[in-house]
Amino acid sequence: MAETGNNWERGVLEKLALEALNEQRRSRRWGIFFKLLTFAYLTFLLILLLDYRFSDSLSAAKHTALIDVAGVIDAKGNSSADNVNAALQSAFKDKNTQGVILRVNSPGGSPVQAGIIYDEIRRLRGLYPNIPMYAVVEDICASGGYYIASAADRIYVDKASLIGSIGVLMDQFGFVETLDKLGVERRVFTSGDNKAFLDPFSPLESKQVEHAKALLGEIHLQFIDVVRKGRGKRLKESPELFSGLIWTGAKSIELGLTDAFGSVDYVAREVIKAELVIDYTQKENLAERFAKRFGAGVAQTLGLGASAARLR
Repeated sequence: MAETGNNWERGVLEKLALEALNEQRRSRRWGIFFKLLTFAYLTFLLILLLDYRFSDSLSAAKHTALIDVAGVIDAKGNSSADNVNAALQSAFKDKNTQGVILRVNSPGGSPVQAGIIYDEIRRLRGLYPNIPMYAVVEDICASGGYYIASAADRIYVDKASLIGSIGVLMDQFGFVETLDKLGVERRVFTSGDNKAFLDPFSPLESKQVEHAKALLGEIHLQFIDVVRKGRGKRLKESPELFSGLIWTGAKSIELGLTDAFGSVDYVAREVIKAELVIDYTQKENLAERFAKRFGAGVAQTLGLGASAARLR
């Protein structure tokens, strides 16, 4: 009986000891979790503070402001009017900005977005007449990209840059014969004779084609007018100049579409005389990138990744 009692007491003690050990382990894990959470929060604040102080200390010196117009110009892209104009406003308003460089690497895009940017450049140049603005082309400055660049005081290029494409494009596919071969009948109902304007599944109508050409012609004339105002007497006008052709940087100087050879560093150092270049392009800062990555990591840890993907 004594031995049975001892075994029972020993079992109870072992269970209590095991439970206490498990409780310590749980407490230790929660402690590590909260320490990591606190560390992440403090790191986030530190990055935010350092990023702010670094940007503020740079802008406190005399500098050249740089703004990128890269890729297709559209309302949802990095080179939207909202993004570019916000960068332009910040650059011109900074009292230490000695000049602004618009670095263009764009094949074009929306004429509306390009027009909004062009108008804002003209407005800011009127408000800040003592701050010069130059466009620097690297690989390509075509169509809407050139539309924007023509607002600059001067345009600098590389000899192999691609410049021009002063024209307007509307393109689509026609599937009428394809539907006939497949035996598919197109059925469309409208409450307006031209509501199905240039429908790709219906035969072209001459009146609609003429209207489309008139629209393109009107926008083309707007483009030409902008270029003439921006370039003035520097243009060597010819029938081909506004035909949509594209030229090398070297040839564009001859045609008066651009002014000289030069890179961002050259223009900042030799033209603006402010070698320090500060990038005002609208981008995610370090804190925003860290927050997104940390948020994605937390979501993955909590198993939220699959749910988020299913909601798209």
